Amino acid sequence: MALDELKSAVPDYAKDLKLNLGSVIGNSDLPQQQLWGTVLACAIASRSPKVLSELEPEAKANLSPEAYTAAKSAAAIMAMNNVFYRTRHLLSDPEYGTMRAGLRMNVIGNPGVDKVDFELWSLAVSAINGCGMCLDSHEQVLRKAGVERETIQEAVKIAAVLQAVGATLDAEATLAG
Repeated sequence: MALDELKSAVPDYAKDLKLNLGSVIGNSDLPQQQLWGTVLACAIASRSPKVLSELEPEAKANLSPEAYTAAKSAAAIMAMNNVFYRTRHLLSDPEYGTMRAGLRMNVIGNPGVDKVDFELWSLAVSAINGCGMCLDSHEQVLRKAGVERETIQEAVKIAAVLQAVGATLDAEATLAG
């Protein structure tokens, strides 16, 4: 199992990450599509080749072709939106908030899977990318759709752990030369 291989690659000084990796993926209460779509989108967003290469095959095996594509689409569109909306939010000139974005985001309206799943994946990627405006927006959509806070927190925990594992493994690869 790729999860076990990824856990074994985590160095001893990051034992908490290894344990958390096992629990947020191995013991998740999320339905399979939500879980593996979140894992795939976050593995992409982590920008870690090791995390993505280890988890992508298992995600692909646990997702329909449509969900697999939609999870990748969530990572892609949020890579753009998180930069754009985070910048708009951080600029002190409020005029930027009134300007038309002018960026295509059609996949958000028609992701090819249940809208709740796509929103959950988008929220998790937004957590990695640090866009508070996007986090608030996706969380509100999810809550209005009846998604419990615990489900949202599960996705954020997956994002946090995969980002930390990716940063740790990439640092170790760099230090190993």
